[in-house]
Amino acid sequence: MRDGLAVGLATAVYGISFGALAVAAGLDVWQTCFLSLVMFTGGSQFALVGVLASGGVAAGGSAIATAAMLGIRNVVYGMRMKPIVEGSPADGARTSVWRRVAAAWVTIDESTAVALAQSNDRAARVGFWVTGIVIFVGWNLTTLAGALIGDAMGDTRAWGLDAAAAAAFLGLLWPRLKRVQAGAVAVGAAIIATITTPVLMPGLPVLVAAVVAVVVGWFDLFHRRSES
Repeated sequence: MRDGLAVGLATAVYGISFGALAVAAGLDVWQTCFLSLVMFTGGSQFALVGVLASGGVAAGGSAIATAAMLGIRNVVYGMRMKPIVEGSPADGARTSVWRRVAAAWVTIDESTAVALAQSNDRAARVGFWVTGIVIFVGWNLTTLAGALIGDAMGDTRAWGLDAAAAAAFLGLLWPRLKRVQAGAVAVGAAIIATITTPVLMPGLPVLVAAVVAVVVGWFDLFHRRSES
């Protein structure tokens, strides 16, 4: 429970950044809050507003596709967490439809990480629910606060928020670039995105650059090389 509360409260604070950046990308306060309520996966939300900030409404399709690609990881989390969240009949755990829907809604990076860090299934379930619920409530409240702040600023470009969405997403990505394979994917994707940005519609360079990750991951290029 302590782990869940600590991670949940720390993560929820980032909702302020998302709220302000979403307004800077062209969404209004209620659209921003609705997005946090129904999407509720920080990486995908930042990716969505980042693409919208660069291309506006015309980049809506690319923004949705980019966010969906990042959201696929939650499916993998769900497969891993299902037996832990539902528990065994011997534990007396309920497996109602509403419980499954609620679990799916709060299956995110942080709730999965806290659950898998525990020593037994009971502690994992407590960590999962505490983390997920605290982040869900906190994230939506701080999203509203950030959106109101961004809306009160008026011209967000004067404060540099038009470029802050990309910077925020880079900040989320940077700690993950500790391995050679991840760094190679990032560099290759950045090069392709830079080359294609002048010739493609906003948002499409991100999708084209994602091919680098697919190719490197499919053939496991750098992992094999490091082992040899």
